[in-house]
Amino acid sequence: MLKKLICMVISLMLATNLVYSQDSRHLPRTTMRGNLHSLITGSVYDTNQNVPIEYANVILFNQGDSLQSTGTITNRAGIFRLEGIRPGQYYIEIHFMGYKMRRIDDISVASPETKVDLGVIALDQSVLNMESVTVEAEKAAITYEIDKKVINVDQMQTAVSGTAVDVLENVPSVTVDIEGNVSLRGSSNFMVLIDGRPTVLEGNDALQQTPASTIENIEIITNPSAKYDPDGTSGIINIILKKGKKSGRSGLLNLNGGAEDKYGGNFLLEDKSETYSLIFGLDYSRWFSLGYDIEKNHTTQQDITSFIYSKGDSRRGRISSGLRGAFEYNFNPANLVSIDLRYGTRSSQGSSEQNFDEWSDAATEHHYYISTNDRERAGDHYSLNMSYLHKFAQKGHEILSQIHYSKGNGDENTTNELLNSDASKVSGRISTEKGPSADFRTKVDYSLPLGKDYRFEAGYQSEIDRSEDRTGLSDFDPVENRYQFLPQYTHTTLYDRDTHSLYAIYSGKRNDFGLQGGLRGEYTYRVVELVDAAQRFTIDRWDYFPTVHLSYEFTDGKQMMASYTRRIDRPRGYYLEPFETWMDAYNVRMGNPAIKPEYIDSYELGYQTYFGKNLFSTELYYRVNHDKIERVRSVYDTNITLHSVANVGTDYAFGSELLLNLDLTKRWNINLMGNVYHYRIEGTLYGERFSRDSFNWSTRFNNAIHLGHSTQFQINTRYNSPTVSSQGRREGFFTTDLAVKQEFFDESLALTLQIRDVFKQGKHEYVSEGPDFYSYNHFTHESPVIMLNLKYNINNYKAERKSNMRDGAGSEDEF
Repeated sequence: MLKKLICMVISLMLATNLVYSQDSRHLPRTTMRGNLHSLITGSVYDTNQNVPIEYANVILFNQGDSLQSTGTITNRAGIFRLEGIRPGQYYIEIHFMGYKMRRIDDISVASPETKVDLGVIALDQSVLNMESVTVEAEKAAITYEIDKKVINVDQMQTAVSGTAVDVLENVPSVTVDIEGNVSLRGSSNFMVLIDGRPTVLEGNDALQQTPASTIENIEIITNPSAKYDPDGTSGIINIILKKGKKSGRSGLLNLNGGAEDKYGGNFLLEDKSETYSLIFGLDYSRWFSLGYDIEKNHTTQQDITSFIYSKGDSRRGRISSGLRGAFEYNFNPANLVSIDLRYGTRSSQGSSEQNFDEWSDAATEHHYYISTNDRERAGDHYSLNMSYLHKFAQKGHEILSQIHYSKGNGDENTTNELLNSDASKVSGRISTEKGPSADFRTKVDYSLPLGKDYRFEAGYQSEIDRSEDRTGLSDFDPVENRYQFLPQYTHTTLYDRDTHSLYAIYSGKRNDFGLQGGLRGEYTYRVVELVDAAQRFTIDRWDYFPTVHLSYEFTDGKQMMASYTRRIDRPRGYYLEPFETWMDAYNVRMGNPAIKPEYIDSYELGYQTYFGKNLFSTELYYRVNHDKIERVRSVYDTNITLHSVANVGTDYAFGSELLLNLDLTKRWNINLMGNVYHYRIEGTLYGERFSRDSFNWSTRFNNAIHLGHSTQFQINTRYNSPTVSSQGRREGFFTTDLAVKQEFFDESLALTLQIRDVFKQGKHEYVSEGPDFYSYNHFTHESPVIMLNLKYNINNYKAERKSNMRDGAGSEDEF
């Protein structure tokens, strides 16, 4: 695999150099500079917002024959540098998607030592006049930065009534199955941040609870630097919530509704001036969906095989609400304070009624009965974030201090009952889980520029986690016709984890090469205490996480980037519980306190090029996951499956992501994404060696078509191929989503009609098997789903383009 990777890199670099070797003026700059020390510099800004524009294309042409001489792109501060220019007369063109092209003529390079500073160059946002119809340019749905992909949620019309999960269905690096479970490059272990800060919720729960209409951007960071927490196998998903950019009072109102108990809304109000910003927001969502399940299971014990087939209807959904408030105050240009408060409630619910058929090869008589299952997990959570930013006299020299506290409560109740054909109750179980959790963090980040092109960063973080989990079980007594509490299945578990981290990063740029190297050290002290059994399981250790990021700029805005990071995925709390927890009549769960964390080595190589306003990007990646944690199954008893977790071995993923963003016409934009990778997992499970592999691929094809000044049509398709795990195989699926958006009253009001899974192709199909069991599950959900969304801008609310605080994720500087 590494040999293939090296060959592909060499081929890519050779192909790039051949493009520029057609004329001596187009040779790579390192071959033609010699003793040329001439320099052309400048900075590119947005005219209206007065903020720098990153990744603008800057192209230098000969004045006489208009042949291209060289080119580059702007950095995070909007600055560009063109070096080693031959004496002569030139002009510059500056391009960036959504802005008018700017041309600067009569640039004179008189000698090899000439230095020309073009100062601040302002770009105006595009306004295209087509048949007397004004169409304002929009931001691209997906853009690439040095260390992340940024998804502009407002451009995802097919997800506007949904959640963050619905947005992620149509972005690179991410796959979402039919039940809404998110994977980042094939792994469900990733870290979720909200505005760069952690959340007390599980990652997938946080994504399911956040309405898409409250989100400005979603950042996908697959190889984070040492500045970030190293948790998560495959990286970080950072949700950036909306904030206004206009001074004065403005707001945003969203309402949505659909058939079968689906509706919600959110409201955001902001009061902003030069010295302060006050934000208040509310959201509510209720979403339920119908489905149909088919299951086939058989287990073997003492040479007797027992069979259970079941099928029936199900109803699953969630109810969530949230309250958000934030205040920022600028004491002066050097000191900024912010406070952010959030409160939310959530309820995840599911119910089903299945018709069962049970028999064995020893007794061929069939037994028919009905199984009902009702589950709800509900609770509330809140968080407080405070930060203080101080800027020193030197530009870029600053220190940021943050305090974060969050607390959540979660109660889960599951009732499973078996009924005869006459609806009389045969058996039943009620299982409960409840307990609070709390997280307290302090963080300090320091940044010091070293000259013009180098920077040193360092920081400290302390994290204190405390949680408690209480489980219980009641069993139905048919004689007394009531449920009896079983104290032997009552357990209380305490989880304490203290983590202290130090990191340092050195970054710099020399000519076309950029380098960033970092190291993070973490001390972890963790205690899992089983109160009833008087047992304690302790971890006391140091871990080290190096990171390296490299970049090289070709001419004309082409870039190549490479990186390496080491990460960790710590087991979840219930993975460690060494006692039985009944999920329903046929499934019981038991944790493993000896489970070890996963350690991940991740390598990436990326290449990006712009041609006009279009973008092509490709990334190669190779990930090795040591001590891979997987949920595994075995036979507990006749027709009863035991679910546990184990370090099954090592898995490998080697693949490539491709993205093409293309304007076919002035009104038609396409976004084509693909992910192709080879997956292999090998190790030992229940004393037996195993090795499994699969060739996986997924694709998304998104089309956005403007049908006039105020009408937009969008169609998105996606396909996820089959894939394997240590014990099973998940089949592939295909879906198509449509949306039509109509704006009114100078864009103050917008109506969006969505149709999801138009052709009813979505499904979840999974097979799991071992030496003594086989399990097949097929689930189809309600489709198509039709939703109507209304958005109203109060006082012409517009989302903020850039944040003036470098808090958490999204604050990496270009190296």
